[in-house]
Amino acid sequence: MRELDQLLGGWLDTHYAQADEKAKVAFAELLEQPDPELWQWLQGNGTPDDVRFRRIIDEIRTRDRV
Repeated sequence: MRELDQLLGGWLDTHYAQADEKAKVAFAELLEQPDPELWQWLQGNGTPDDVRFRRIIDEIRTRDRV
């Protein structure tokens, strides 16, 4: 899904380089989740049980807000 790739790629571009190793591992594990589930989380329709995923999802969802 192109939209999902753009959202996740945005986090990769803006946060990954300065992320600690735990966040990098969490991001890699997040990418292994089913696309429909990722999409629902990113749209605000539910939240992941894993708090590490929640942090990344929250950062993605709030990235372009002013």
